[in-house]
Amino acid sequence: MSSLEIPIQHTTLKNGLHVVIAPDATAPVVTVGVYYKIGFRLEPQGRSGFAHLFEHMMFQGSENAPKMQHIKLINSSGGVLNGSTMYDVTNYYEAVPSNGLERVLWLEADRMRALKVDDENLRNQRDVVKEEVRVNVLNQPYGGFPWLDMPPVAFRNWANAHNFYGDFHDLDAANLADVQTFFKTYYVPNNAVLLMLGDVTPKDGFAFAEKYFGSIPAGAAPPFADPTEPPQTEERRGRVEEKFGTLPAMAIAYVMPDRRTPDWYAMALLDQALHGGRAGRIHREMVLEKQIAVEAEGGVDDIFGFNGPAQMTTRILHKPECTDVRTLEAFDAIVREVQQNGIPEDELRHLKVKWRSDYYSTLEGGRGGYMPRYGLMHLLACFTLFDNEPELVNSILDGFLAVKREDIQRVAKRYLVPENRAIVFRAPVNPGLGSDAGAKEAA
Repeated sequence: MSSLEIPIQHTTLKNGLHVVIAPDATAPVVTVGVYYKIGFRLEPQGRSGFAHLFEHMMFQGSENAPKMQHIKLINSSGGVLNGSTMYDVTNYYEAVPSNGLERVLWLEADRMRALKVDDENLRNQRDVVKEEVRVNVLNQPYGGFPWLDMPPVAFRNWANAHNFYGDFHDLDAANLADVQTFFKTYYVPNNAVLLMLGDVTPKDGFAFAEKYFGSIPAGAAPPFADPTEPPQTEERRGRVEEKFGTLPAMAIAYVMPDRRTPDWYAMALLDQALHGGRAGRIHREMVLEKQIAVEAEGGVDDIFGFNGPAQMTTRILHKPECTDVRTLEAFDAIVREVQQNGIPEDELRHLKVKWRSDYYSTLEGGRGGYMPRYGLMHLLACFTLFDNEPELVNSILDGFLAVKREDIQRVAKRYLVPENRAIVFRAPVNPGLGSDAGAKEAA
């Protein structure tokens, strides 16, 4: 058993806002997070990119805090802040000296109650998002690979398959009424969780939550797209061009079991065996031993942060003289070895030690070296919004530590099969020496 005893208290305000507090007085710092249950896959069809666009809109000022005032007030308190958009949630978070807690809560409540949504801000942030796509995706070697390339190949449901950054046509078509509707629909207290971690007592935290958020009216229950996928019965493949890089690449993605099922726990440890950094089987065999690839990495990104279809994805950049067929055969041989022979007992013990260590590091870690307690905040938010059980942070590790050798071999045979995967080949427009043969062989 993991025997974690992180102190957690939580309640729900009359307007439906979840409030979770994890007190820790070891340092006079408090981290505040507000998570909304709206992310890439939950945005309305025809409005691709809206979840990410709205993350930007939330920093454009509110009724009592004009544009840039939120950032200035946090920084002047000696604090830091940021936000991010994920598949199923969008979050906003700050870390400040504990005497700045009320200021943060006032600011977050003000933009939840009355965000400043106008045409000027919409035009400005729409252009910012489009430029972000150009810089980070369209004009970068292997930009968006595979996280933007894989979904339209792997999935059939628009909720999971569309361009999460947003098609420029959809972004350009958005008007002020669309943005206001999105805000009133998803940015309501009954679709959010407020988290306070660090130097705050539950008594004070709950009183502050009621003081600043309690009067915000609840909205109607938000409508969400159904992310369920139809059964997959065949391997799916796609091809994209690589305009800047010179190495051929491929990504192989297997659909994961549903969260918190026995197979999900076992697949997580299998993922660790395959993708555990330089010690993982895929990197060790394909890069170090067989020297087919120059880069082979991957895994399940944010396993706790998904509330719908998720994938275990391997990203491979291979040598031009190694064809797509040869590279994929080498990858399949690694998978086949686990399916036929499983993993040794001593390797499983090491996997569990590593998993437990990584979990503890997540709980104790920040983000980017500047946001204390981010990992714990993120887990508490996901367990609250997806499972209505923030206490899972203390017990969920037990499911991973209970996995047995036969469980890993079973899920390898069940899930790591062609009928459960998609492959994206990314071929360079200006290939390196020897890749012509690979292109012909893989065609």
